[in-house]
Amino acid sequence: MLRLSLFLGANLAILAVLSVSFRLLGIEGLLQANGVDLNLTALLIFSAVIGFAGSLISLFLSKTMAKAAMRVQVITAPRTATERWLVETVHAQADRVGIGRPEVGVFDHPSPNAFATGWNRDDALIAVSTGLLNTMSRGEVEAVLGHEVSHAANGDMVTLALIQGVVNTFVVFLSRLAGFLFDRLILRIERGYGPGFWIVSLVTEMVLGVLAMAIVMWFSRWREFRADAGGAALAGRHNMIAALERLKLAQNAPPLPEEMRAFAISAGRVQTLFASHPPLERRIAALRAGDTRPHTPVGPARRRAGWG
Repeated sequence: MLRLSLFLGANLAILAVLSVSFRLLGIEGLLQANGVDLNLTALLIFSAVIGFAGSLISLFLSKTMAKAAMRVQVITAPRTATERWLVETVHAQADRVGIGRPEVGVFDHPSPNAFATGWNRDDALIAVSTGLLNTMSRGEVEAVLGHEVSHAANGDMVTLALIQGVVNTFVVFLSRLAGFLFDRLILRIERGYGPGFWIVSLVTEMVLGVLAMAIVMWFSRWREFRADAGGAALAGRHNMIAALERLKLAQNAPPLPEEMRAFAISAGRVQTLFASHPPLERRIAALRAGDTRPHTPVGPARRRAGWG
């Protein structure tokens, strides 16, 4: 919750600084001198509301939507030795990194995969597929669980949603501004919105949306290296490498639904600028090079000292 409040506060401050800058630099006056009656501050606020609304709603409903989309069976009372081991392992890892114990669940899917979701690091969901349990050893599964617990401890779900909100804000702002300027300066429409506004806004939003997605996916790839390091710290580097090697053998398995891939340990074959995960080869190379330093310190005492 503190991370969410700080991030929202920082972005409100950015919007306030931009609004003041528009006035100090005389941008609004320059627009008005050219017949453009546009309130940039109001447009910024409108863009922020639109930009963050979807991201925040998705974040707060993430656990509910994930459970429904993947038909996750949450383990409330373990019925088998495997279920008991899963819950005990996740809870032990959560205790080590100093976060609240997540819910643990299993979903039926042939692909060896797992994901973490939730709006709060102390109220997360860690779910694994039946394919993962059927193909990996316990050491490898433990590493995958450590990877997902590290995502929760690092606050990656919250940060990804807020970064999405920020880029959405600027996409909406700049596309509307481009459409408005086209209407007023090119088509010389003095009042209301002409067809040029809607066409230019739509095209600009599509182009900027592509660039925005590249930024969001860059962060998503970067956080995977951090989570791999966390998984290695919690379960051993050899187990984390072995788990990723196992995933390489299953890259042709059916992927998870599109809306869940950014939160999974593997998204299948990924080589593009818009991939949510870096190639498994790069992740394995980073671990073999010894980059296993956890970005979320292990131990409740470190958390009380202000880590995470």
